[in-house]
Amino acid sequence: MVARRRGLRILARPGHPDFLDLPWDRPLDRWRSERSVEVVRGVHRHVVQFVDYGGTIYALKELPPRVAEREYRMLRKMAEEELPVVEAVGVVTRSGAGSDDPLEDVLITRYLDYSLPYRTLFTHRRAATSDVRGLSDRLLDGMVMLLVRLHLFGFFWGDCSLNNTLFRRDAGALAAYLVDAETGEWHATLTDGQRAADLDVTVLNVAGGLLDVQSQLGLPPEPDPIETAEDLRRRYDQLWTELTTEEVIGPDERYKIEARMRRLNDLGFDVDEVEIVQTDEGDRLLLRTAVTEAGHHRRRLLSLSGLEAQENQARVLLNDLANFRAYHDRKTGKTMPEIVAAYRWLTEVFEPTVAAIPEHLRGKLEPVEVFHEVIEHKWFLSESVGRDVGIDEAVASYIADVLPEAPDERLVLADGEPSAGWIGYG
Repeated sequence: MVARRRGLRILARPGHPDFLDLPWDRPLDRWRSERSVEVVRGVHRHVVQFVDYGGTIYALKELPPRVAEREYRMLRKMAEEELPVVEAVGVVTRSGAGSDDPLEDVLITRYLDYSLPYRTLFTHRRAATSDVRGLSDRLLDGMVMLLVRLHLFGFFWGDCSLNNTLFRRDAGALAAYLVDAETGEWHATLTDGQRAADLDVTVLNVAGGLLDVQSQLGLPPEPDPIETAEDLRRRYDQLWTELTTEEVIGPDERYKIEARMRRLNDLGFDVDEVEIVQTDEGDRLLLRTAVTEAGHHRRRLLSLSGLEAQENQARVLLNDLANFRAYHDRKTGKTMPEIVAAYRWLTEVFEPTVAAIPEHLRGKLEPVEVFHEVIEHKWFLSESVGRDVGIDEAVASYIADVLPEAPDERLVLADGEPSAGWIGYG
């Protein structure tokens, strides 16, 4: 959809507002719109406004002419490759739309529900995950997974940092999403030098981000932010090696092919091709795996149940589905088809659990994250009383004692926070 007025061109994707009711003839920092809403944001190079259309939040970022269009196309391409990025909605060209100085263009993205800037993760620590070291480890793992996925697809970020990343809870882990692609470049493949340069920038920026949050929030000196950031390099190298290394196997070691594929699936990656070639070292084989996109468990859960989830959330839900099916098979002595088990699990277990969440608590966590926490809560309750408490009892206990203590995370408003305007959407 393209809307035009004199000096104004709005390119927006279908299914979103036309944004024509916004005061485009003024710089974003001078807006006074009833649609404006303040959410937690960061120290950034560009002016950003957030607007509300019927409960859907959009981020509007001013950029120099043509830069906004470039980033819009970049984000669209990344989304088509199923990379974890914010959704690009549109771009506004405002040449001649203002009466004063020439106005910059504006990139429009959809706010990522239940996403948290890294600083908010430290202020929203849950009782079960309050350890700063553990949270730092999960931040690093999320950043490493994101950077490796981008590099596998030939994307050079150029400015990877905690400020340019948002995080969503993922069954005890953190899934990282790219927010700012302004400095990004696409290549057929990245050289080792390009990857090393991107990694160097990432380590430096992450160290700076962790030092900032340590100082601002008065966190303990350990773990040391610089040492923590340096550990990101080790984690990156370890994951990259697992995904890309060629492996020499003997003729009687073909089981290693299946083992390698299982390891990659456990990391959340699918394998598109397995190439086995004879080596010059006698009767030995060279195993090459062509790793495609991440999201192995997420896609499997979606195909079975229609549920959207992060990768680790999907793994938890699939395990619960498998336990549900195994219990039925033991009880009846018959094997229930997987698709039938998925339908029954969805209607008898998952949906009643989500439906039990009171309306006033539904902004706390994503439904799939709530379900993961209910499963964990059920295990802890059963351990404490020495019996299986059952899903209904676990849900009632969780809603009464655990969920009310969690902060609202669907949309974190700046109002009421210790300091507005810190992180996210750079």
